[in-house]
Amino acid sequence: MSTFQDLGLNEDLLKGITDLGFETPSEVQEKAIPILLNEDTDLVALAQTGTGKTAAFGFPMLQKIDIDSRTTQGLILSPTRELCLQIANEMKAYGKYCKGLNVVAIYGGSSITDQAREVKRGAQIIVATPGRMKDMISRRLVDITKIQYSVLDEADEMLNMGFKEDITEILSGTPEDKNTWLFSATMPKEVATIARKFMKSPQEITVGHKNESTDNVSHEYYLVNARDRYQALKRLADANPRYLFGDFLSYQTRYTKGCRKLN
Repeated sequence: MSTFQDLGLNEDLLKGITDLGFETPSEVQEKAIPILLNEDTDLVALAQTGTGKTAAFGFPMLQKIDIDSRTTQGLILSPTRELCLQIANEMKAYGKYCKGLNVVAIYGGSSITDQAREVKRGAQIIVATPGRMKDMISRRLVDITKIQYSVLDEADEMLNMGFKEDITEILSGTPEDKNTWLFSATMPKEVATIARKFMKSPQEITVGHKNESTDNVSHEYYLVNARDRYQALKRLADANPRYLFGDFLSYQTRYTKGCRKLN
């Protein structure tokens, strides 16, 4: 099995990896990192949650951007604010020894003025939820015209949550010659459509089998009446906030959007 040194990462990133206690790369990291480091290419990576996807795209992005520039060069879109914050914090930890690195999380439910101020200070990398990102672009609070690397993380989940139009509008405002890296657990037709529209001859890697769930995640289900499902989810989230909070908010978003459509 390869080591992180074998993958071609620089010393600053390797020191961060040591501090984090990472020993050997996961399968998706071993497959993706050398491609993304050594080639200017688009990439479709099919891998389930819990396989180390953030590091798979995070390390190459951190190594390839120009830290000395205050221009926003990397954009990572994720479906929920919890995942957005998680990715941003992980990117900061990976780049602990990258002097001058500024990673900013943009998401709803927090002050847009504060987030705009952080971006204005010079954010080389922005991690964002699609809705808040689209809002900030429309207000001209963020400039994505010089993006070199864009990541769609949990792409299938973002599209399931109704973000297709937001993603399309955001990516349409980025340079055509950027590299786009799409990470998804499954490849439904909506994800394939996004890939065809915004990617040029992407390389593809698969961890496990397509559309197969990961062994690292257990599944449980509860039988409740349709009218009680929202309250049931609330009770589960209250009982298991560490594990269910992000998924509950994802469902809440879809549930609320569905209600608005019915109205």
